[in-house]
Amino acid sequence: MSSKNYTEVIIDGKVITLGGYESEEYLQKVAAFINGKIAELKEADGFKKLPFDTQSTLIELNIADDYFKAKKLADTMESDMENKDKELYDIKHELISTQIKLDAANQENKELTDEKNELLKKIVKLETEIDDLLAK
Repeated sequence: MSSKNYTEVIIDGKVITLGGYESEEYLQKVAAFINGKIAELKEADGFKKLPFDTQSTLIELNIADDYFKAKKLADTMESDMENKDKELYDIKHELISTQIKLDAANQENKELTDEKNELLKKIVKLETEIDDLLAK
């Protein structure tokens, strides 16, 4: 396992040391996301007038909302991917089945062509025998 990384980030104007096994860039990205949410809510009418704990709760609720929306999207995409995998499997199975039928049809066609050629040879032979008989 990789070593734990520590980095200082600024969240809402305060310097905070974050630690985690993720990269420093990732930890900065998380801090930037939180700062974006705070800035977004500070633009809302009346947010700054709310008590600090209510502001914190609203920020947490917004982040949780984003999380659940992203999770729902990820779950939907995973379900779609599973459905596409099943559909692809079915198509591959159908392709193999069709290829087997095509191979059988080609074999039957070859056998019928061979039989037709044999019959044509017999016709020519019989016509030759008829011509010989009529010539006598």
